[in-house]
Amino acid sequence: MKDCGLSLAFVPAWLSGAAWCQAVQADMMERPPGGGTTSVIAPPPGAAFRDPTVLPNQSATAGVFEASLEARPAPIGINGSAVELMTYNGEYPGPTIKVKKGDLLKVHFTNALPYDGNTLLGHRRGVTNLHPHGLHVSPSGASDKVAVSLQPGETFDYEFDLSRHAGGNLNFYHPHVHGLTAEQLWAGLAGALEVADDVPELAAYETHILMLKDIRLAGSKPAPLAELSDYRSGMEGDTVMVNGQINPVLSLRPRQVQRWRIVNASNARFYKLALERHVLRVIGTDGGLLDQAYPMDSLLLAPGERADVLVKASAIRGSYTLLAQPYDRGAGIARNERVSLLTAKVQGKPLKQRIPVSIDPAAARLAVPAGAPVRRLVLGMGMMGGGMMGDGSSLEATINGISYSETEAYTADSSVGSYEVWEISNMSMMDHPFHQHVNPAQVISIQGGDANYAAFYTHAPAWKDTVVVPKHGTVRMLVPIRDFSGTTVFHCHILEHEDAGMMGVWNIH
Repeated sequence: MKDCGLSLAFVPAWLSGAAWCQAVQADMMERPPGGGTTSVIAPPPGAAFRDPTVLPNQSATAGVFEASLEARPAPIGINGSAVELMTYNGEYPGPTIKVKKGDLLKVHFTNALPYDGNTLLGHRRGVTNLHPHGLHVSPSGASDKVAVSLQPGETFDYEFDLSRHAGGNLNFYHPHVHGLTAEQLWAGLAGALEVADDVPELAAYETHILMLKDIRLAGSKPAPLAELSDYRSGMEGDTVMVNGQINPVLSLRPRQVQRWRIVNASNARFYKLALERHVLRVIGTDGGLLDQAYPMDSLLLAPGERADVLVKASAIRGSYTLLAQPYDRGAGIARNERVSLLTAKVQGKPLKQRIPVSIDPAAARLAVPAGAPVRRLVLGMGMMGGGMMGDGSSLEATINGISYSETEAYTADSSVGSYEVWEISNMSMMDHPFHQHVNPAQVISIQGGDANYAAFYTHAPAWKDTVVVPKHGTVRMLVPIRDFSGTTVFHCHILEHEDAGMMGVWNIH
């Protein structure tokens, strides 16, 4: 293999030598020369790692998962201090919902948030709802209907029919009321939603959920979205956590294989993950399992993205740090920051486990049907006059030149049973993670951005509901419109951008 003059630790079998060289060169360009300007956030190893609690099933009926969720303020301990966050059932992160493919998921939801004035964008705080991010379920009725808005004190009984959901993936739930989504997720409203797989080889591995979330505090509360720049850049915190813990310690035995199911539940922070002296073997993405394990020395996760990885512990005992490496998402935001997320402590008696050769043999990339129509979407951001702010300036976030509001939005019409190619172009100075509800897609091509990210998602048989559209770049993806009719949305998953208008309406007939 041509090595481009670089010394490589390994080259994945799935990636050509030329493509790998391009990816490594791009990665080197992201890193500050000599590392001299890198800001290092390295808190000492903390308490023992804890998975989020699991929401108990209140139903005794086979195939039905029934539970209650309440959105309410509650004091949460963060780094030794009591902080008032928005929570589900008083927990941070919210309890994990674990269901199986084919289940009927019933959630009795209560909004116990208080009215608390208006946001900077003029929306009245306290209204909320529930969005099952990543589920292939109906956008109508009592299912994933983002038009549901619950006032404080109101309740709603959600029903999500998983009979057509592929299964085997990690999703998460969070609010989705336009204009309030960013503040509520920032303040703590997020929980994991796991749909089990039926792969026997994976059942042998110790499995953990990692909810990645950051926060910045102002006294005993989350810092408010108080400036126009907070919506332009998206909120990033100076405290970065895994399951609400700061640098927790996760124990592994030498040569043990663990399964880590990871969700980026942050508002705007991108995580370029790497585990010291280890390889992350990706076995699943947003929409489910892959055909095989794909070895990666680093893995980029944008807000809303998920990854299912296998970690085979070193034979050498010791402590290894899971890092978020420097990544430039645009406009110089957090370009040179390296964060210690978790300490993997390898200790004890060896447990010799192997990585499976095959994960899901049925996973495959689809060919683009001849004559599939192309839908072109352009993501834009800009400053303009108009008076949203006291100084007369405003932020305009748009799709195809239209900023979403209750009275106006770019609207796409699609037909059930068809295939479309979506070409999403980013005309702004920063990356945008594009998220479409209901129907996952496969990436055809990515122009610009992280070359390793592009090489992986344009090669692997990955289903995606969230994909990074690089600054001044373009993504093309194949979108099968399956099963469900109704009205849903697509938007940037830097949720401040969605709240500012970077969202469109999707009518499926």
